Amino acid sequence: MSAVTTTTTAVAATAAGELPQVRRRRRLSPGRRLPAARLAGPLLLVALWAAASAAGRLDPGAIPAPWTVLRTGVHLWTDGTLPTDILTSLERAAYGFVIGLTAGVALALASGLSRAGEALIDGTVQLNRAIPTLGLIPLFILWLGIGETFKIAIIAIVVYIPLYLNTHAALSGIDSRYVELAEVQGLSRFAFIRQIVIPGALPGFFVGLRLAVTGSWLGLVVLEQINATSGLGYLMFQAQNYGQTHVILVGLLIYGIFGLVSDSVVRLIERRVLSWRRTLNS
Repeated sequence: MSAVTTTTTAVAATAAGELPQVRRRRRLSPGRRLPAARLAGPLLLVALWAAASAAGRLDPGAIPAPWTVLRTGVHLWTDGTLPTDILTSLERAAYGFVIGLTAGVALALASGLSRAGEALIDGTVQLNRAIPTLGLIPLFILWLGIGETFKIAIIAIVVYIPLYLNTHAALSGIDSRYVELAEVQGLSRFAFIRQIVIPGALPGFFVGLRLAVTGSWLGLVVLEQINATSGLGYLMFQAQNYGQTHVILVGLLIYGIFGLVSDSVVRLIERRVLSWRRTLNS
C-alpha cells in the first residue's frame, strides 16, 4: 500500500510540474585542463615584477625592470655574445644528459630485473646519491682536468641518479600477478620485457626524466662558472665581477625558459606515450 501511495505522489508531483529532486554527484576531479595553464604563473610573476618596478618599489641596481633586462638581452643577442653562449651551454647539457640517460636506464634495468644486479648496483647508487654531486667537482678536476670533460661527467651524474631511482622504483612496483601471468603464458625474456616491464616502468621513467632534465640545468649553471670561457654561466660570472645585475637576470631567465620548455616537452611526450592511462592529469 505504501509503494502505491509513493508512486501516486510522484505522479501527482510530476503532473503539477514539480520534478523530484535528484541528488547530484559531487565532482572530485580537478576538471578540464586549461589552455596554456603552465604559463599563467610565470606571466603573473612578470606582471608583478613590472608593476613593482613601474611603481618604484624595486631598487633598479638590485632588481632591474623587465624592460631593462629585455633591452640587455636584445643587445647581447645582436652583438653575437648570447647565441654563442647559448649554443655552448646546450652542447654541454646535451652530452651530459645523453650519457646520464643511457647509464641511468641501463643500471635500473640491470638492477630491477636481477637480484644479483640489484645487490651489485643499488647500494652503490644509493651511496652515490648520498654524496653531494657538486661536492665531487674538486675530485673530478684532479681526475679529468679542468676542461670540458669533468663538466660533462658531473652533469651525467646529476642526470642518471633520479632516472635510476624512479625507473628502479617503477620496476620494483610492477604487480607480481603480471609476472605470474607472463610465466603461465610462456613468454620469452624479451617478450616479458617488451610487454610487461617497459609499460610498467614508463610512468616512473618519465618522472625521473623530468627531474633529470631540471637537474642538468641546475648543475650546468654552477659548472660553467669554473674555468669556462663561454656559456651562460660564464656570462653571469663575468657580469657579477662588473656588477651587471641586468646581465645576470638575462642568464637566469634563459635558464628558466630552457627548464620550462624542456619540462613541457617531456610532459607532452609522456602524454602521447602513456595515452592509454586514465589519470587525473589526463
